[in-house]
Amino acid sequence: MKTFVFILFVGVFFIGCNSTKDINNRNQEIVSYTDNDTISISNEELEYEIIIIEPGFNAWLVSTAKPEGFYSQQYLENKNIFYVTEWNIRASQPLNYNPNLYEMQIDYRSGIDYGYEVNYKLYNYFVYFQIKYNQELGVGRPRI
Repeated sequence: MKTFVFILFVGVFFIGCNSTKDINNRNQEIVSYTDNDTISISNEELEYEIIIIEPGFNAWLVSTAKPEGFYSQQYLENKNIFYVTEWNIRASQPLNYNPNLYEMQIDYRSGIDYGYEVNYKLYNYFVYFQIKYNQELGVGRPRI
C-alpha cells in the first residue's frame, strides 16, 4: 500500500492513493477507533489510508460536527481542495507560518474519488483544527 505521511501539530495524517476507482463501497472499508482519539479509515484494495491522531477530535466529531450526509460529497471535495491548497502554502513557508502547526504538505488531488467518508473526516479535521488552534485557512471562521 502506498502511503504518504503528513505530520500535523498534535497528530499524524496519512493519505495514500493511486486509484480513481469509486471507493464508496463501504463493505471494503475498514474503520477503527482506537485509544487516544485515533481514527483510521483504510481500503487496501484501492490503496488509501487516512489516520487522524488528535486529542479531542473524535469526541468533537461525534458531538459537534454536522452528521454524515449533511454535506454533499462535491461540497466536501471542493472545501478540501481549498483547505489543502492553503495548508500546503503554509507548510511551504515555515518562516511565515507556525511550522509546528503546518509541518508537512498534504497530497490530496482533485479528480480522485476518495469517497464520502474520507472527505467528510478530512473536512471536519480542517474545521476542528481551525477552531482549536485559532487558524483561518480561508476567509472567515469555518462553519459548524
